[in-house]
Amino acid sequence: MFLLNLQSKTPIFEQIQEQILKFIEVGVLKPGDRLPSVRQMAQDNGINPNTVAKAYAEMEKNGYVYNLPKKGVYVADVSVNDSRIQQIRQLILPLKENGITKEELLAVIQEIYEEATC
Repeated sequence: MFLLNLQSKTPIFEQIQEQILKFIEVGVLKPGDRLPSVRQMAQDNGINPNTVAKAYAEMEKNGYVYNLPKKGVYVADVSVNDSRIQQIRQLILPLKENGITKEELLAVIQEIYEEATC
């Protein structure tokens, strides 16, 4: 189910997160679906269980999944829009904390969208 590129510069735990989010967005994974156990995911992909645990912990922290002790990790009930808004918030909050103003951010966004239409 998961295709991880062990040679990629993208950390494996991020690849796992990205794939789970994509599966949620396209409806492959639905709220309440159980994810593979940490041990099973690690064994199937030949990776360290701590890597999988880190990916699941980050996703739980961000509200995409929830953990039932001794039962497993399950997909939380988040809409695609909630998921996207959460991703945007994660990108913008550090910028705000580092002094980037709303006006500066909006100017860059405007510039990017103008480049995309050319």
